[in-house]
Amino acid sequence: MHKLQPARLKPGVTLENLPGPRPSDLAVADGAATAADAAHLVRGKALVFWDPKVPGKKLDAIDTDQITPAADCVSESLETLDERWKAGSFRYLMPDFRARVHAGHTFLIAGDRFAIGSSREMSPAGLKGVAEEVGLEMVVVCGQNMGDIFRRNSFNLGLHVVQSPEAVMDAQDGDEFTFDPGTRQLVNVTRGRTYDPVPLTPKEDEIRRSGGIFAIGRREFRESTARTPEIVWPDAETARTLTTSEQILWAHRVDKNAAVKPGATLRIYADLLPASDGTAPFSIHTFNQITGGQSIWPRQIAVANDHFVFTGVESDDKQTSIGRQFAAMHGIERPYYATPGDGIFHFYFPEQGLVYPGMMIPGADSHSRAYGAYGAIGIGVGSTTLGFGWSTGHIYTTVAKPRRVTFRGRLQPWVTGKDLVLELLRRWGAKQSQGMSVEFVDAEQQLPIAYRNTICNMMAEAESWNGIFAPDDITYAWFDAKGMSGLPYPRIAPGADVKWEIDEELVLSDVRPMIAKPFSPGNAFPATEVATERITFDKAMIGSCTNGGYDDLLSAALVLKAARAAGRTKAVTEFVIFPGSGGVKTQIERPDARLGGESIADVFRSVGGGIRQSWCGPCFGQGPDALKPGQRAITSFNRNWTNRMGLGGEGFLASPSVVAASAMLGYMAPPSELGLEWQAEAFAV
Repeated sequence: MHKLQPARLKPGVTLENLPGPRPSDLAVADGAATAADAAHLVRGKALVFWDPKVPGKKLDAIDTDQITPAADCVSESLETLDERWKAGSFRYLMPDFRARVHAGHTFLIAGDRFAIGSSREMSPAGLKGVAEEVGLEMVVVCGQNMGDIFRRNSFNLGLHVVQSPEAVMDAQDGDEFTFDPGTRQLVNVTRGRTYDPVPLTPKEDEIRRSGGIFAIGRREFRESTARTPEIVWPDAETARTLTTSEQILWAHRVDKNAAVKPGATLRIYADLLPASDGTAPFSIHTFNQITGGQSIWPRQIAVANDHFVFTGVESDDKQTSIGRQFAAMHGIERPYYATPGDGIFHFYFPEQGLVYPGMMIPGADSHSRAYGAYGAIGIGVGSTTLGFGWSTGHIYTTVAKPRRVTFRGRLQPWVTGKDLVLELLRRWGAKQSQGMSVEFVDAEQQLPIAYRNTICNMMAEAESWNGIFAPDDITYAWFDAKGMSGLPYPRIAPGADVKWEIDEELVLSDVRPMIAKPFSPGNAFPATEVATERITFDKAMIGSCTNGGYDDLLSAALVLKAARAAGRTKAVTEFVIFPGSGGVKTQIERPDARLGGESIADVFRSVGGGIRQSWCGPCFGQGPDALKPGQRAITSFNRNWTNRMGLGGEGFLASPSVVAASAMLGYMAPPSELGLEWQAEAFAV
């Protein structure tokens, strides 16, 4: 049995004088509807997002980048948190959104998969704030498979969200709607139709009725400080029916009698609760609202400055200063506080020994799913969930349906983890993973951690709850190589009697190097096929949290070295590299025997490549390397949605080796197009 540390009280604070819940926080503690609910009816008109390519169809897959563009995800102070968020709501997708809401069009109607993508809680907070500016309430009405992080964020903030495909189908601009918060009944008054939306779990409904996570947090905070968290793993018989993820959830339950089954909402202890400089301010605000700000040290906290740190924009500097001041106030230091240049947190925290198998890691970034590469649960959460966790040591999460993907057969030449995940996204299509918990099996034990990191990381693009490889020999060899022995949690694997919702195989001999075209990672094609189109580009970029590790960059450097030997000495277009961490940035300056004694950085520089700081930057359209209108890039990043890499730019996704080959060719193509013949001893990493 491994024990997490209990809450640490600040000097002079006792359990008796901790802040407690406010009277309003207790009003709906039993989950019952209040008298106010019973008398309250939200009224407004429909504001429909139409698909510009399909007349009469509601727009699907509106991502959070479109709801709140990255440049608007900024807070200059804790006092003005949401000003930029409100101003930026649908800035490019619907420029008159704010004016239309103020005119009473407060029922937002969208298609399936609404609000997929980033964990940015700025999106629901901004939408809610736009309506509240004029004393109105917003109701989001969408179809199936709403983005899970946005959905949870909405409950936390008290934003009304309703999933009803029927209501979406019927709605027309300007239709009169009502919504009853007590019963959650939705009525299209104009059409004379009544809808009962997708039901909530009891806990979700309690959070919603309570007005949000602040009230729940203040009610649970005092009790949590008097409790020592316990992690107790299931016995062999219990584990037989549980997936790897379910065993981790079972062990981390606060309520030890709670059933771990799909659809159940559980209180779960967190081992680590990381944020970025982008998501930390709202987490800090939540922590202060729940704890009073100076009653305890934040629990399981980690913060990395990786999003807004090298833009040179004054407002971005003010945003990062919020987290810096908070860290100084509470004595949070390296490795738990990563300064600018230390790295992107999905790389930095594992290499610092803060991530290990069996952990439960809710991170305020959608790509926190990357921790599944190390045998941990990594899920993306919003800032309020994170701040709640810093306060109580636990979070609420709903158990997802299990899905298994078995990788069987041998990897083909030039195929990497990026190609495997792009192929999966292509096969899954518009439905993607349907919010499931995805467990990967490396049947041939051939996928290194770098490949697994890419696959699990991009389960964010797959719209899964998480992605995980059960810890195996490859996992533990990675930790042994880092000098991390004596890991606290036992070795776990899925039970023999697990009933998988979907059980599928990916035959690796069928997968070839891939390139994903705009504007979806699932819009992927064989790189040899794309090569025939001779698609040119303005920039080639390698790195990010998806492919910024040493082995990722080595695979690209090996291609470049071979290309040089074949007579191609300079990249045809601008070529830039973003190491995943400051540690990787240092490592790539050291000689590598695989490169004949050259360093990776020297190889990149020899062909005109530029080594940048370790940060997210152009991956989400920030900084000097972000795409400008009309520019096109081939990258090893994880998302190529509309405007993602820069307003008006087009992003293509591929592995580092394909990006490197393309940089030397001047058009998008795999390394074989350079005339290179695959040799495992020369190119495999």
